[in-house]
Amino acid sequence: MALRVSGTRLVDDTGSPVRLRGVGLGGWLNMENFITGYPANESGMRSAVREVLGEERYELFFERFLESFFSEADADLLREVGANCVRIPVNYRHLESDDRPMEVVEHGFRHLDRVIRALGERGIYSVIDLHALPGAQNQHWHSDNPTHVASFWQHRHFQDRVVNLWEAVADRYKDDPWVAGYNPVNEPGDVSGRVIGPFYDRLVKALRAVDPGHVLFLDGNTYSTDFSIFREVYENTVFVCHDYALAGFAHGGPYPGYTRGEWCDRGELEQAFERRTRFQRETGTPIWVGEFGPVYTGDPSVDEQRYQILRDQLEIYDAHGAGWSLWTYKDVGLQGLVCAGGPYMRRFGSFMAKKKRLGADRWGSTMEESGDDLAPLHRLVETEFPTWDPYPWGSRYQTDDLVRHILVAQALLPEYAELFRGLDDGELLALADSFALEGCSRREPLIRLLTDNLTG
Repeated sequence: MALRVSGTRLVDDTGSPVRLRGVGLGGWLNMENFITGYPANESGMRSAVREVLGEERYELFFERFLESFFSEADADLLREVGANCVRIPVNYRHLESDDRPMEVVEHGFRHLDRVIRALGERGIYSVIDLHALPGAQNQHWHSDNPTHVASFWQHRHFQDRVVNLWEAVADRYKDDPWVAGYNPVNEPGDVSGRVIGPFYDRLVKALRAVDPGHVLFLDGNTYSTDFSIFREVYENTVFVCHDYALAGFAHGGPYPGYTRGEWCDRGELEQAFERRTRFQRETGTPIWVGEFGPVYTGDPSVDEQRYQILRDQLEIYDAHGAGWSLWTYKDVGLQGLVCAGGPYMRRFGSFMAKKKRLGADRWGSTMEESGDDLAPLHRLVETEFPTWDPYPWGSRYQTDDLVRHILVAQALLPEYAELFRGLDDGELLALADSFALEGCSRREPLIRLLTDNLTG
């Protein structure tokens, strides 16, 4: 049943409260390097693989990948776990082409339609999340950004295209009660902080003109942490926070304990959550954590600490009546409830090990890999530019992003693509089917933890 905002809660058509709790479907319609094992950004990876396979076989592989990555079997598993919501990240390139801007691609909706329907048939809501916008709305790989510049905020052309695209999306789903709503801009990173507020004003007005009924899920600036950019509290709107725990990152320390000099325990988790949701509580709007979740290491003792982080966060959310969407459902082993196996992991396992050794993925990197090689560069930056404090996270992160996650990552692209060479059609399809649920391993402790919380 269709949802709407009523004070601090979401309610359905009968007025009954609905707390949206579930998972993000990362790595599917918006592919990410640490989720499926490739280096750099999605469009760079696709271009390199297309060069090796040719257009026809490229389409064969990626169409099968999209079919296999999420099927009715996956929807069944999420229903069994007790989820009632899936946040679906989408790359704009499925729905519009840079070669033909402002022209919406009807064919690009086929998989989104399929999954929204499958989830709805099982009583699970979808939140449509535009995760990668033309020009890139933030500085990192997950907006399909091959650079460190968020050009979306610098060019009205890109903004016009997103308004046009969202008008088409809203028109398509305006009568679908199992679409909980629209998350128009994932983790925006407007350096100036001056463009995003007026853009949201414009986008909200355009969306409401097409679809006045669906809930809007709006991220704050600086990766959904800064809500001062909102000049008004829009009606029927959830302001979305992201709540990753410092100790849960790849470079996280013991829990409880210190991570890079900062103490992390349950009390700190609650303080961070309350700080990140102050705007929602002050405005009396619903609290929904659009992303959170620790990274797992394969070390049982460390991973048990990561599960405890998650237990503590879920208890905090329960105490505050907050909804949530855990990142992420399926991947190659870092965070997913289920992890790909079979031919893909055999074919690309050594490559992914090299990528990990080099720290080429931001999300999987401890920022200590190849430390001896990069130490002189870090010393140079610290010595020569001691006051340099670039947006969003400062000089150490920026240096790593530029060197590891752009330069090194892009240098790895040809090596990844070459692993597709020489495969026949059956082998390509087997690679794609490695992401089908029946070929995946299940992270049983995580599944049990979520099931206990959602159904207990």
